Amino acid sequence: MDLLSDTILAMRTGRPHSARTERRPPWAVRHPPFDGAGVHVMLQGTCVLTLADGDPLTLGPGDVVLLPHGDAHTLVDASSLPPGGAYVTPLTGLNDEAPADGPIVMLCGAYLLDRGRRHPMLGELPPVVHLPARQGRHPSLRATVDLLADELERPRPGADALRAALLDALLVYAIRAWFDQRPDPTTGWAAALRDPAMRRALNAIHADPARPWTVEELGAKAELSRTTFSRRFAATLGQPPITYLTWWRMTLAARLLRDSDAPLSAVAQRIGYTSEFAFANAFKREYGLAPGRYRKRPR
Repeated sequence: MDLLSDTILAMRTGRPHSARTERRPPWAVRHPPFDGAGVHVMLQGTCVLTLADGDPLTLGPGDVVLLPHGDAHTLVDASSLPPGGAYVTPLTGLNDEAPADGPIVMLCGAYLLDRGRRHPMLGELPPVVHLPARQGRHPSLRATVDLLADELERPRPGADALRAALLDALLVYAIRAWFDQRPDPTTGWAAALRDPAMRRALNAIHADPARPWTVEELGAKAELSRTTFSRRFAATLGQPPITYLTWWRMTLAARLLRDSDAPLSAVAQRIGYTSEFAFANAFKREYGLAPGRYRKRPR
C-alpha cells in the first residue's frame, strides 16, 4: 500500500458520492460545512466560488477545485453577481433580470472522512485546491473527469461501481497535482514524498506497521545513519519516527475497531502489540477512550 492510498483509506468512511448538475442563471448554492472533502468540476460555463473568509475564485470550463477540509462555501453563476462583479457574503443583490445564458454544467463529488483522525498529509492541504484547465496539464486527471462525466450523464450497468472508483481516482489525482506543483518544499509531507530517504522509511512503516521497528532499522531502510535519519525525519515531518509509527498504528486500530468485529486481541496483534492490555493502554492515551468503548460509540 502506498502512502497516499493508505492515508485516504484510513480516513474514509462510507462511499463517495457524485452528481452531475445543470443550472440556468440566475442561481446560487450554499454548501454547509461537512466532515469530508468536496470536489467541483466545471464542465460548461463559468461560476464563482467563495469561502466564508476567502476571496472569490472564478471557475471556468475544465477547472477542478478540491475542498479537502469540507469548508462551507458558496457557488454562484457569474452573470448573477452584482454590477462590477463584487461578491458579498451572504449573497445580496442577485440580478433576477439576468439573461438566461446557456446552462452551467458541473460535476460535484463528496468524500466522507473521519475528522477525528485527520492524517497530517491531508492536513497540509489548503482550504481550496484549484487546478485550472490548461492544455497538457494533468492528463490523467482530465481523462478521469471525462470518464466520470460520461458515467453520470449516461448511466449504464455497473455505473455505481465505476462512479465510486472514478471519484476515488479524481481525489488521488487532484492531491497528486497539488503536491507536484508545490515549489521545492523543505518541510512537511510534500517534502517527505520528494525525499527518497524519507519515502523509503515511510513506505517501510506503512508496509509493515506491526513490525517492532527501531530508529536504527528505519534509518537502514532510508540508507542513512541513525542520527542523520532521526534528525531529518523530525525536521521534515515535525515529529520523531517512532512517534509517527505509534500514531499510525493507533489510526489503523481505530479503523479496525470501526469497520470490523475483530476481537481486541486480534486488533492488537495486527498493529504490533503482543499484549491486549498494552494495546488498550496505548489506545486510551491516544483517543481518551478504551478500545471497547470507542467501538461502541455512536458514529
